Amino acid sequence: MPDGSREFDPESPDEREIAGEAARDRDEFLSLMGHSYRGELGRTTSWRTRIDRTTNWAVVLTATLLTWAFSGSERPHYILLLGVVMMTVFLGIEVRRYRVYDIWRSRVRILEENVFANALDPEGVEQSNWRELLSHDLRNPTIKVSIVEATSRRLRRVYFALISVLIGSWLVRLTVFATTPTGLVGTATVGEVPGVVLIAGAGVYYAAVVVLTLWPNRRQAKGELQTRTDSEEWK
Repeated sequence: MPDGSREFDPESPDEREIAGEAARDRDEFLSLMGHSYRGELGRTTSWRTRIDRTTNWAVVLTATLLTWAFSGSERPHYILLLGVVMMTVFLGIEVRRYRVYDIWRSRVRILEENVFANALDPEGVEQSNWRELLSHDLRNPTIKVSIVEATSRRLRRVYFALISVLIGSWLVRLTVFATTPTGLVGTATVGEVPGVVLIAGAGVYYAAVVVLTLWPNRRQAKGELQTRTDSEEWK
């Protein structure tokens, strides 16, 4: 029976190892890498869109709260602190999405660095074992970025500025619309919660945000646009 009319048997040892044959054929391998790249790029784009959507919500919420809080002296100042709480929730959601997004992005970067960049300017691959690295990651996908690093990156990119604006606006709101003889501390009081507690809590929270934003540890995320210093640290 001619090979063209032979029925496909997925249980056949030869058919199970058909991809291994493609790995030894240059044309088939490059075609396979092209399809793989498009697939991983699609996943990367999808998760990047999810991250951007969370960022958009955070920016819109910040603008809305600032507009409402300063629209009249009777507006409660603590609404800005609630905004900080919501920013923290958004940050947590975005950190989780960012860590998953980095799985697909790291694969895309392996292909770009070791296949496409070398095809355009054949100076040699960046990682001599890139096929082994990609194969292992496809078989055992893992999250490569720690929670601390992911939080630091998202704070640097977006949330540090938003949180700083909200806390700064809260302090301005307390100062401009001070209604008690005790000044800032008295105005900050909310119900049975003393103003000094809220101010101290906000100070501790903001100090933690600054520390996370400036986190000095070696970066593990690969492929994100970075400053020159970050790139040198990664190398």
